[in-house]
Amino acid sequence: MSALAQLESLLRDRKLDVTLTTSALWKQRGDERAAMGVPALDAALGGGLPRGQLSEIVGARSAGRTTVLCHALAASAARGEAVALVDPSDRFDPGSAAALGLDVRRLLWVRGTGDAASATAALKAMSLILQAGNFGLIAIDLADVPAPAMRAFPFTTWLRMARVIEGTQSVALLVGAAHLARSAGGVTVLLERPADRAHVAWTGTSHRARLLSAITLHSRLITARSTNRNVEP
Repeated sequence: MSALAQLESLLRDRKLDVTLTTSALWKQRGDERAAMGVPALDAALGGGLPRGQLSEIVGARSAGRTTVLCHALAASAARGEAVALVDPSDRFDPGSAAALGLDVRRLLWVRGTGDAASATAALKAMSLILQAGNFGLIAIDLADVPAPAMRAFPFTTWLRMARVIEGTQSVALLVGAAHLARSAGGVTVLLERPADRAHVAWTGTSHRARLLSAITLHSRLITARSTNRNVEP
């Protein structure tokens, strides 16, 4: 059985096989933007992430990249689209994502073990899913992949992804600690942590009883056709 046939079989097992039979309708859709579910970001982007493009969410640990990713997955699933997440380091928490509104029944989650081999396998899985088509959002989380494994990726990796997604109604999304790549029409959502701690809100009457209640995200949008724009979701 070929790799593509195996993926199609997996989709049928997950009851996502409807995405294998609606390509004509999918291509007829006129949507050019896919809302991320974060109002300030969607407004700044003119409606959301550009379809048919490779974009990225980047930022340091605890800057909010996973939260923004989960909102984007949830928004796509809420539109009735199938979504996919390639997770080579096995960092995704379905419970937290569901609490943010993600219908996990519409999610294809490809998990790794965090070793160097998982990074290579993740790229292959991402390629197969992109080729299968008809997912609203396909994301790969490379934030915790070790630097040596990242350097081992062929330099044409991101170019191939951009070419496969081009002209479709899907969004390809990279998640990383630093800038990786984007296609000519894609966007970089750069999340930053302020130097002070004023963006973090806590509840509780003592240090031992405190609970994290909110984090204010600070972001910049970077595109090939515009200057940087600061956004505070």
